[in-house]
Amino acid sequence: MPETAEKIRKLYHQGYGCSQILLLLGLEAQGVSNPGLVRAMAGLAGGVGSSGRLCGALTGGACLIALYAGRGAAGEAEHDRFYLMMDQLIEWFEGVYGRKCGGMDCEQVADCEPFLDGSLPPCCGLVLATWEKVVEILRRNRIAVAAG
Repeated sequence: MPETAEKIRKLYHQGYGCSQILLLLGLEAQGVSNPGLVRAMAGLAGGVGSSGRLCGALTGGACLIALYAGRGAAGEAEHDRFYLMMDQLIEWFEGVYGRKCGGMDCEQVADCEPFLDGSLPPCCGLVLATWEKVVEILRRNRIAVAAG
């Protein structure tokens, strides 16, 4: 099993949600720890507050792009292609999951995950695919991310 997939599997078994796992991978790639941010990401797990609504992998992926390219302090600006990167992620997710699963809610996506291959627990293939897509989007925009 590839290293990133194994990390995702372990984090899933430790009880982290999709959104948290994505940010944990991003923080690790930056070589930093931020338990407060990881804790905050729990609000997106299970589909925004565990409501089953908008998928935590999608919202977590958007937060991951923002971690690398968003505005973080006064006097700082987001990356000039920030919103384009967000659009690319949303269009990809909608094209892969929205069409196949009938929507982008956690409940819909969890029941029809296209990347499920049996070697990963539920939604872990989705998290891996989202991680890979976010890394691809960031790299295309000349933002370095260690892929782990």
